[in-house]
Amino acid sequence: MEILILPDADAVAARAAGIVQDMVSHRPDAVLGLATGSTPVAMYRRLVERHRAGGLSFAGITTFNLDEYLGLPEGSPLGYRRFMREHLFDHIDIDPANTHLPECAPGADPRTVGPAYEDAIRSAGGIDLQVLGIGANGHIGFNEPGSSLGSRTRIKTLAQRTVDDNSRLLGEGETQPGLAITMGIATITAARRILLLATGEHKARAVALAFEGPLTAMHPASALQMHPRVRVILDEPAASELAQQRYYHWVEEQNESIAARHGGSADEDPWFHPSVDERDD
Repeated sequence: MEILILPDADAVAARAAGIVQDMVSHRPDAVLGLATGSTPVAMYRRLVERHRAGGLSFAGITTFNLDEYLGLPEGSPLGYRRFMREHLFDHIDIDPANTHLPECAPGADPRTVGPAYEDAIRSAGGIDLQVLGIGANGHIGFNEPGSSLGSRTRIKTLAQRTVDDNSRLLGEGETQPGLAITMGIATITAARRILLLATGEHKARAVALAFEGPLTAMHPASALQMHPRVRVILDEPAASELAQQRYYHWVEEQNESIAARHGGSADEDPWFHPSVDERDD
């Protein structure tokens, strides 16, 4: 696990966009796991800018979003497909047929969505890079405290804190759903690489528990401690409760020193340049 602490949210977005661009450039058929919420929006904005500037194509990319609310009417402004279209999909050259969310059609049995989503991810070859945020209660996706660390895509009842936190985004007359379909923790940690972004002091406690606390289902993001290829990018407020901040800065300095001596950048470490056959590992 690598923890990068940057000065502010803009720096987090720029660094994250560079990592996603690196993946897309080196693997034009990459499978990306994407997240919604306020933290990834700035990263998506920078990816759109880089696409429009030329040289960054998503034409061969496949995406799977982490989650979607359950019970929304078709075309609801709360839907995450609408969110992704507004912030990313409609502004790049991705094939809409290659963008996937765990949606449940009106009248369909939501219990069938999870297994079908898992099958679709497997059929695509698995997720090469999963982008995550983190909830103030430690959730990743909509895996609330107490979620099984071995869980797969399924229906999940949202915690009251999540409902309250997300309600700030609602317009007049909109009601926050209490149910969602989410990738499970085992689904998320099956991704070959994980990139978690967090900004703001309100995420500081969740970040500290996730990466310096015990591994526990009561703090779902702590499951990432067991993954061999995780990058955590934080602004200083989100990192403010980490006990090992000085060490994380020192590690980054050493990575930059190695890159300066041998060429490239600190982001261009060997594990982030996938070989052609890595999906078979």
